[in-house]
Amino acid sequence: MEQAAPSVQHEFWRPAVQSALSPQITAAAPTYIDACHSCGTEFMVGARFCHVCGGLREPAITSASKKIAHWFDIQRLSNLLEMSLGSMIALFVGMACALAAVLTGLIYTANTVLDWQAIQLWRIEWMLASIACFVAGILLRKPRK
Repeated sequence: MEQAAPSVQHEFWRPAVQSALSPQITAAAPTYIDACHSCGTEFMVGARFCHVCGGLREPAITSASKKIAHWFDIQRLSNLLEMSLGSMIALFVGMACALAAVLTGLIYTANTVLDWQAIQLWRIEWMLASIACFVAGILLRKPRK
């Protein structure tokens, strides 16, 4: 078996695929290569850092995406509003039900009195659900210290 490829040299540091920074890439090469942003070396399988220069595998999160993720952090929001997790969930579900009540009136149009009554009944049901969620949120809140 050792005689199958006698003249092949194996070098650990050489990338297996040409990098995006290399001028030897042809038009037939893929446009996306999982390569280091600093030196262009292909990452090892499962590696978090480049084995040549030590660069990170994925680029740093931008400040705009950090700001968006910051607002969707439920634990931070519950601490900021001094609410328990159950109270936060009830608040969001109640807000969604109230929005559904408003959208029900905007989406459906009434052609007859019977249609109008059905739409109003749906809106009442959505509003009752939102009130129930808001009351549950009040009952599940953190006790004041």
